[in-house]
Amino acid sequence: MMQQTFEQLRTIICGILSVDADQVTMETNLIEDLQADSLDVVEIIMQVENTFGVEVEDEDADKFKTIGDVVAYLEK
Repeated sequence: MMQQTFEQLRTIICGILSVDADQVTMETNLIEDLQADSLDVVEIIMQVENTFGVEVEDEDADKFKTIGDVVAYLEK
């Protein structure tokens, strides 16, 4: 399940940030490694909400640093 969640998230991130899939790992930092700005992060969160049928609270989204953080959140 976690691998499937990661793959879906990676597809979202690659589409929004125009990065190669091999740049996106569980340890990848959205801002430091992928140069995502705040608008990119909002777009990613919105796409995650649509794809996974969840609502991500702002205080939770603020804690997302790595791809792994987002996957862990979605697995809960």
